[in-house]
Amino acid sequence: MPPHRLSKAPFMLSPALFEAVFTRSPSGHYLLSPTPEATILAVNDAFLQASGRTREELVGVSLFAAFPRNPDDPADTGETVLRRSIARVIATGRPDRLVAQRYPIAVVLPNGATGFEERFWSAVNTPIFGADGTLLCISHTTSDVTDQVRSTAAMAESESRYRALANATADVLYRMSPDWSQLRQLDGRGYLKDTADASRYWIDDYIPVEDQALIHRAIAAAIHAKSTFQLEHRVRRLDGSVGWTYSRAVPMLDARGEIEEWIGAASDITERKLAEEKLRESDRRKDEFLAMLAHELRNPLAPIGAAAALLQRARLDEGLVRKTSEIIGRQVAHMTELIDDLLDVSRVTRGQVELDEAALDMRAIVADAVEQVMPLVRARHQQLDVDVPAQSTPVMGDAKRLVQVLANLLNNAAKYTQEGGRLALAARVRDNEVAVDVVDNGIGMAPELVARAFDLFAQAERTSDRASGGLGLGLALVRSLVELHGGTVACESAGPGQGSRFTVTLPLIAAGAEPAGRRDGAHAAAQESSMSIMVVDDNVDAAETLGLLLEASGHRVSVEHDPLRALERSRTEAPQVCLLDIGLPGMDGYELARRLRAQPSTAHAFLVAITGYGQDSDRRLAAEAGFDRHLVKPIDLDTLRDALAGASRTT
Repeated sequence: MPPHRLSKAPFMLSPALFEAVFTRSPSGHYLLSPTPEATILAVNDAFLQASGRTREELVGVSLFAAFPRNPDDPADTGETVLRRSIARVIATGRPDRLVAQRYPIAVVLPNGATGFEERFWSAVNTPIFGADGTLLCISHTTSDVTDQVRSTAAMAESESRYRALANATADVLYRMSPDWSQLRQLDGRGYLKDTADASRYWIDDYIPVEDQALIHRAIAAAIHAKSTFQLEHRVRRLDGSVGWTYSRAVPMLDARGEIEEWIGAASDITERKLAEEKLRESDRRKDEFLAMLAHELRNPLAPIGAAAALLQRARLDEGLVRKTSEIIGRQVAHMTELIDDLLDVSRVTRGQVELDEAALDMRAIVADAVEQVMPLVRARHQQLDVDVPAQSTPVMGDAKRLVQVLANLLNNAAKYTQEGGRLALAARVRDNEVAVDVVDNGIGMAPELVARAFDLFAQAERTSDRASGGLGLGLALVRSLVELHGGTVACESAGPGQGSRFTVTLPLIAAGAEPAGRRDGAHAAAQESSMSIMVVDDNVDAAETLGLLLEASGHRVSVEHDPLRALERSRTEAPQVCLLDIGLPGMDGYELARRLRAQPSTAHAFLVAITGYGQDSDRRLAAEAGFDRHLVKPIDLDTLRDALAGASRTT
């Protein structure tokens, strides 16, 4: 195809050329008369297409008649603005520009009715003068900018919503470059340091060194997949401390699908992480406690089993039998003590302990606690110094529980102090309270153990011989009991090998209250008279052993393992005392007690519940069923003798 050649002849501009340029211009264009009514003299194809009109509809018609204002739209000011613009052109002879003017136009709706469609136009009104300077017409050039206006409005609304959301959330907000090499902006919300200017050193500013590799791996994976970045990680907070955050960022993609930047939010999850760590630590201590519990419960079983095997041999002399029974008794007492600790902690922590409060002299409480611990102190060849005020120190409390508190602290001091060590107990009055210090020069405690000494299951590290024993429940019980009395308990230690100090503080009561003196813990057992006793327990060994023990004490005993057979037998034998297990087959001990009360032969019998259930609620159920006493297995023989002595006085 030959190349185009430029003509060297003069280039003449003909009217036909002007008309072609006007008609086919891509911008909407028409000519108006220079009068207030602005009659349309000519209109091009672009405007006809944009307005949906024909040339015949428009030419020779006033612009404002062709495109009237919407009478039902008070906000439709397009006609007024356009009239003013044309008037300015006529008056000044200079072009006048209108930018993004709202000018709804009438359209035919699908149902045939006429309605108005919102449109926005940018326009330029230009005066056209003749050779003699006369204003011939006004050139009105328009561009339909409805889409741009709506897009701008939508963007502004989106920005407004984003700002409202940003103001409503407590999350940290940030923007990152496509490759995360630059932090463009960060609103720290008082949690992290604000960054208004781009920073290439953000990772050193915000992320601890040990977590940076984790962050880089997560970023690389998100960039590779063009997917959401999300990670829980540590972060340097505004105050310089290290906290935890859950960070999420989404990639913003351009038209080609490439990442333009990342928009992210980060939540402060420090409290949740600390709570999770506390739960993990609690679970760990609980697991250790269960292992200790299994060990401590197995320990007494070994000598009990050996003693039982020894008793099965023939020709045992009386001394060996006595020694064997003493071993069994000591080990059963140890197991009972462990179980009592467990039940005590359960009751106290659930608020199921009722204090038997009375005015007490703290000196008497100290004396009882010291008396309890002295056998252990002597066995370990330790020295215990006691210092109490000369004057009365009246407190309000439950004597048994307060003795338990001090005895527990003294026992701990003795157990965790080497043989030949020194212990001290000192009570002193200060202001309106009495403080009791229990001090030792034993193994001491590390700071982390001091901080959680009164938590459940807390215990110092112990060697494999576990010489100190115990379940780590005692101090938790001490704290709960002291707090029930309105007091406080604290501990301190200079460190391992430096001994420990525990301080119990209780409020003093008014001087007028008369404190009870020291109670005599030893009392003479009441004389037992021979009685007829029925034992009902589905545990054959337990029932037979208890029956033999009662027969050895001079009582007439019958043993049954089935509650229905026990009822039938009781009608003929009419026992004076019935010792009933609660967990019987077919009919529990409560129902058996109610039936015994209902029949004439045992209506006035002395009923004793013998059970492994020792909660306050269990005692209430026993009383409601008609029991006179409630004893918890394993039965303490002195307590059983007291119960039978009471029965002999009432039957």
